[in-house]
Amino acid sequence: MNKEQRNKLTYIINCISVFGEHFDLSPKQSHAYLKRYGGLKFLDECYAAEHTLSLFDAVSDLSVICHRNGGGLI
Repeated sequence: MNKEQRNKLTYIINCISVFGEHFDLSPKQSHAYLKRYGGLKFLDECYAAEHTLSLFDAVSDLSVICHRNGGGLI
């Protein structure tokens, strides 16, 4: 795994954690929710832009993306 991949993975793990804290979910629940409603795919595909924003902004973006894909948390 190269440095860029490690950075991306670290960022996604941090987003899962902060998203879970924001919505009072365990890391496992947060991961499952983000996976089910497209949040992880979004983070992977949009990493170049998303990682330049704050984690608060990432949680907000994830909430919108997941809600558009049927998620109930907003």
